[in-house]
Amino acid sequence: MLIGLTGTPGTGKTSTSELVKARFGYRVIHLNKLIKEKHLYSGVDEVRDTLVADMDKVSAYVSELVNDSDKITVLDSHLSHYIADIVIVLRASPDILRERLSHRDYSQAKISENLEAEALDVILVESVEWCEKVFEINTTDVTVEEVATNIGEIISALLCEDDGAVIRKYKPGSLDWSEDVF
Repeated sequence: MLIGLTGTPGTGKTSTSELVKARFGYRVIHLNKLIKEKHLYSGVDEVRDTLVADMDKVSAYVSELVNDSDKITVLDSHLSHYIADIVIVLRASPDILRERLSHRDYSQAKISENLEAEALDVILVESVEWCEKVFEINTTDVTVEEVATNIGEIISALLCEDDGAVIRKYKPGSLDWSEDVF
C-alpha cells in the first residue's frame, strides 16, 4: 500500500515520516530528496528557489521502487498526492508555519507563498481532487509523536478495512485558516 504524506512545507512531513519509519517499520521514500538525487526534474524555478519536478519521471521511478514485499510505503513530500491514491495531509496554522519556515531561512516571498497556500487549502484541495482516500491531521499544537500515532491509527484502520470511525475523525476540510492570513 502506497500512502502519501503530504502538506505545505513546514507542516511536519519529514520529521513525522522518520518517526513513523522507526516506530512502525514502514518503508519511507523522501520524494524531494529522490527528485534531486536522481535528477527527476525538468528545470529550476529561480524565483521560487526550487526544482521543477517531472512528475511523469517521478511516478515511474517510484513505481520501480515500490514492491509487494513492502506492505506499507510512505511517500514524504508536498508532491506525494500526485502519485499516491491514499494520502494523509498534514496541516499547521499559519502562525506556527511562519515560525517553522523562518527557521529554515526561507525568503519572505517563499514564506508568504506557503502561508497563502496553507490558508487556501491548496494541497488539501488537490489531494481530494487526485486521490481516492484523503485524511487530514492538524499538527499545530501536537508533538511529532502524537502525529505519528495518528498516522499509525489511520494506516491500521486501512489495513483492517474498518476505517469508518477513522474517516470521521480525520475527515478532510475541518480546518480553516483563511482569516489568519488575509
